[in-house]
Amino acid sequence: MGAVRMRVQTADKNTTIIHTTPVHQLLSSNKSIKTFLTSNYCFWRKYESSVHNINEYMKDDFMIKIETWHKPDTGSLENVHDLDPTTWKMVEVVHIDIADRSQVEPGDYKQEEDPAIFQSEKTGRGPLGPDWKKELLAKPDAPRMCAYKLVTVKFKWWGLQTKIENFIHKQEKRIFTNFHRQLFCWIDSWVELTMEDIRRMEEETQRDSGSVCY
Repeated sequence: MGAVRMRVQTADKNTTIIHTTPVHQLLSSNKSIKTFLTSNYCFWRKYESSVHNINEYMKDDFMIKIETWHKPDTGSLENVHDLDPTTWKMVEVVHIDIADRSQVEPGDYKQEEDPAIFQSEKTGRGPLGPDWKKELLAKPDAPRMCAYKLVTVKFKWWGLQTKIENFIHKQEKRIFTNFHRQLFCWIDSWVELTMEDIRRMEEETQRDSGSVCY
């Protein structure tokens, strides 16, 4: 079983992120594990935190769990998910910087979704330079948010366990990197949403998924 906590720096601590990770879509492109994946998964969500849990076809032998905490900082907190000391020692911390193009797969790169180039017309935010986090820390009143994601993968299948778990962790990092880069560059389309708009969109997402657990 492997666990990776990923820190993703974004821009606005006052906005609730609606995040339904298309895990089954990305992972099912790999033929070696396509058989074991399903589009059925459970999603728990409340303000500032969410949990995605995929566990269907192989029951207790296969699980992907993604736990998220959104905090108004730049990724400086430790053990946000309050893991016990033994589990925490097993966690690999992976830092994701949305402005760092080197963290983006060449085939995923889109100039219009590059925070290092983009500037918001409505807020004036961007582009993000290489020292954007230091610049943000120098402005205490400026909004900031870090998404702390704890990814737990369990795949109990002799001969494939390590390969599959490593592959899933790699793909999750790719998902988080691309999604949050897009989120920043799409700010003009969501920055004016009201909480009523967001709750309505959440309900629509839940209905579309058909597998939200409470």
